[in-house]
This record gives sequence, structure tokens and C-alpha cells, in this order.
Amino acid sequence: MSAGAIEPVFRSEAGRVLATLIRLVGDFELAEEGLQDAFAAALEQWPVAGVPASPRAWLVNVGRHKAIDRLRRQILRRAKRGELEAEAAVAAQVSPGDETGDGFGDDMLRLIFSCCHPALAPEAQVALTLRAVCGLPTPAVARAFLVGEETMAQRLVRAKQKIRHAKIPYATPEPDRLDERIDGVLAVIYLVFTEGYASTSGAELMREELAIEAIRLARLLDRLLPDRPAVRGLLALMLLNHARRRARATPAGDIVLLEDQDRGLWDRQEIAEGLLLVDEVLRRPGRPSSYAVQAAIAALHARAPRHDATDWPQIVGLYEVLLRIHPTPVVELNHAVAVSMVDGPARALDLLDALAARGALSSYHLLPAVRADVLRRLGRRDEARAAYRAALALAKLDPERRLLERRLEELG
Repeated sequence: MSAGAIEPVFRSEAGRVLATLIRLVGDFELAEEGLQDAFAAALEQWPVAGVPASPRAWLVNVGRHKAIDRLRRQILRRAKRGELEAEAAVAAQVSPGDETGDGFGDDMLRLIFSCCHPALAPEAQVALTLRAVCGLPTPAVARAFLVGEETMAQRLVRAKQKIRHAKIPYATPEPDRLDERIDGVLAVIYLVFTEGYASTSGAELMREELAIEAIRLARLLDRLLPDRPAVRGLLALMLLNHARRRARATPAGDIVLLEDQDRGLWDRQEIAEGLLLVDEVLRRPGRPSSYAVQAAIAALHARAPRHDATDWPQIVGLYEVLLRIHPTPVVELNHAVAVSMVDGPARALDLLDALAARGALSSYHLLPAVRADVLRRLGRRDEARAAYRAALALAKLDPERRLLERRLEELG
């Protein structure tokens, strides 16, 4: 077995293995080192011995022993009596077969709740979980937050230090304390899905295992905390977007834009479930969650038999609702796209120029990409070419770069 054959196992299991190791060793950095050691051992042993029946159990067991070895070396170096007790505790906490959990025993969900502890700043909660749960490299996490890599690296270090110094437990909170963390948890799950649905960098448009994991976590959260509209709104949003996955790229991996997608490839079962959830949460009294409004927008796309039959005026109205309850620059950008379909590209260009003038999305490639498309529709070809080049300079994902290059070629 080659390293290339082992890589899919790493991508699918790394998050859960790390979550379990963090529970076992009680330290993020020690668990991350144990995970890397376990995969290094797999690269060495599996090509000879074959993949074990339960790769996750094997990786957890090896990672645990590697962490114990590291802890033992630390003890010898530092001669701290208290760490001998820590080693014994780590060695006793897991037995073969204890690599998975159920309910609140689910290590991934427990890890997310731990990362979303109120003692951590909101941006640190999400960033740390993306790094720990998804195994995203620091540059990818930085791009998700539209900040520099060095800034994000420092943020992650401070978050880990805060957990260690404040002795934040790796545990799910009591039921009466769940509400104070649910917003952070939902934000984390959605960012996990977003990274899977549309990767921030690399050669592939999607990392489907991340999107599937996010949907799994949302379902688990819905079972554990039933009858919460925000949870079901998020689940609906992810299902409706995930339903389009088979139509979003060509066999060669190139992006297929929404207007060009073969809607016969959309997953009708996921769409049906998502539509039922949307209808349910929107009937609830009170202000809908931002996830429910975004799901309602996705539902309008899902219901349209053709792109030119999309109810764009209603989508514009929903984005205006979203801007009132969850105003962000990215929502403004999406609103401008919808406006271009109703009021035309000139009106959309005014909105985009106002957004660019504030500098909020200066490192986000989709702002100049959308602006380039609007300028192209207005016949302003030279300005469109300049905007496409600006987007190309910022884009990190290979399929997006190829799409932008095609747009430039079309303009001559």
C-alpha cells in the first residue's frame, strides 16, 4: 500500500482520532503530536502489514502510546512528580475499542463544545475547532477568517494557552449551560461544512468528508438538543447546499456555476429533507435564525426547475432580512449578486464599490471576481479584465483559478 492510498484514511479519520486523543491526554499539543506519530507509524507499517480492521482504533491506540512516550520523556527531563500521576491517568483512560463514542460521549462533539468554552473569545473558539476538529492547516483557517497567517497562528497559540492555564475541562457542559455555547458550536459546524463544500485552497473544489462530518454533527446535535430552530435551520441549509455536490464540478474538477448545473444530478432526497426543515423552522414564532434565512434562500434555488425560473426578487428580500439580523460583508456581497439579477448590473456595481471602499473584504477573492462579472455584463471589458486579474492574485483554490483564467481568455 502506498502513501497515496493511506491519505484518504488520514483525511477521513484525523479529526475523530484527534478528538479522542485530546480527551485521553487532556492537552491539545500532546494529542496533535500523538496523532502525527500515529500516522507516521501507519505509513511505515500498513504497506507491509495491511490496513487494520479498525483504522481509527489502531490510530488512537498508537497515538495514545506515543503520547505516553512523549510524556515520559518530559517527566525524565523535568523530574516532576505530578506528571508521573498524569502519565498513569493517561494510560488508564482508554482500552481497545474505546475509540468511538455515542451521544454526548461523541468525542468530536465534546471537543467542539470544549473549544467553544465562554472563557475563549468567539473568534478563538471557531478557529481552534477548525484547527483541531478538521485538521485544517493554519493558512486555511486564516483564510476562513480573512486574516493573515501569522495573526491566526498567534491566535491559536493563545487559545491553547488559555485552555491550559485556565484548566478548561475537556467535557460537555451540563444541560443548563448548553445555551451559552450553542451559537459558537453552530458557527463551528457551519464553518466545517463550508470548508468541505468549498475549500479555501488546494487542488479540489470540495472536501466531501468534511461536509458529511458537519452534517453528521448537526444531526447529532439535533438529537441531543431537540426542538431548537437554529440547529434545524443549519441542518436544512447544509442539506440543501450539499444536495448540489455532484453537479458543481466537471469530471476534470473544473467549477460548474449554478446557472450551468445539471439539476438532474441534484440529490432530491436531501432537498426534500431540507425543504421540510425549512418550512418547519420558518413557521416558528419569533425572529428566524440567520441559518434559517440562508436555508430559505437555498430552498428557492432548490425549488426552481431552471436557473431562469429562480425567484430572484424573493431572494433579494431574504438577503435584506439577513442583513438586518446578521450583517456581514460576505452577506452584503451575496446581496449584491442577487440585486444584479433583479435591478441589473449597474445597481449591483454601486453596492460592490461601496463595499470595496470600506476595505472589509480586501483579501477575499470573490469580491473582485463578482465585480469583474458585473463589469463584463456592462460591457466594460478593460475594467473587467483588471478585476479578474485582481481576483486571480487572491484566489488559492486551483479550480477557482482556472475559472478566472477562462474568464480572462474569453475577454481576449
